[in-house]
Amino acid sequence: MKLRNGMAKKRSETMQENRVKLIAAARKTFAEKGYSAASMDELTADAGLTRGALYHNFGDKRGLLAAVVEQIDTEMAVRAQEIGARAGNDWQGLLAEGAAYIEMALNPEVQRIVLLDGPAVLGDPSQWPSQNNCLQVTKSTVERLIAQGILKPLDAEAAARLVSGAALNAALWIAASEDPESVLPKAVEAFHALAAGLLVEPL
Repeated sequence: MKLRNGMAKKRSETMQENRVKLIAAARKTFAEKGYSAASMDELTADAGLTRGALYHNFGDKRGLLAAVVEQIDTEMAVRAQEIGARAGNDWQGLLAEGAAYIEMALNPEVQRIVLLDGPAVLGDPSQWPSQNNCLQVTKSTVERLIAQGILKPLDAEAAARLVSGAALNAALWIAASEDPESVLPKAVEAFHALAAGLLVEPL
């Protein structure tokens, strides 16, 4: 029994290592070539694995893209939340977090994988698990701001969805733009103005 448990543990560790290798290889390849031009044979060779390992861990190339998008999008949310946490208070944090997420659209890896290929292949980003996690954090902040009398007593989920949606759509606009650098300040300014509409009184 102990031997069987040990083998199962080893198999589980190998699978986890293979997942990590495949996601790292895919992240590099998708960023450089884009999803549609990425060859599965080349990708698995880069990871030192077979196509069988890819199918076993992710089902197919689309499943691998979903895992890569989730990893990067989660990293974006964590980074944005860290920036928001340093802003001084919940309201400034909400603005800083949204602006940070929008600004990450200038990162070539984020642009290509999360904001261009992601929606094209995986569909509506608001339905992604990583976006839902981000939404829950924003909802908690909105609930605190409503309780503090800073934001209007609206439905917290509705307000959080609109704030998160505004940041996401601004990022998508920047990624699809021919001149992302010039679009960024306009997008951030409009995001701030939209969010300010939730305030009980202008700050």
